[in-house]
Amino acid sequence: MSPRRNHPRGTAGSPQETDSPGWGRGGERTESWQGEEWTVRPLAGSSGGKRYRCPGCDQEIPPGVGHLVVWPQYGGVDDRRHWHTACWNARDRRGVRPQRSRNAPRY
Repeated sequence: MSPRRNHPRGTAGSPQETDSPGWGRGGERTESWQGEEWTVRPLAGSSGGKRYRCPGCDQEIPPGVGHLVVWPQYGGVDDRRHWHTACWNARDRRGVRPQRSRNAPRY
């Protein structure tokens, strides 16, 4: 006996079901922020084995956690930044966080 199918054949995994509205090919989309166009690409948690630092909260993004890669539309590879999804969505509500060394005073 074959396993039961909970979906009709041919519709599972179709781009209309899996992609949310506004996402283009490969999950990539363009957003405007601070008067500039930014390319936003989601990354699944299983896609990388590196640690990144989110510029929104200055915390590490450990391997295995889904996040976004964001860069200016006309920027190069060096302009890419890895953001937590929540940090990118809250970027207008957050202030600029100065980066300090561990031994720097907090005043």
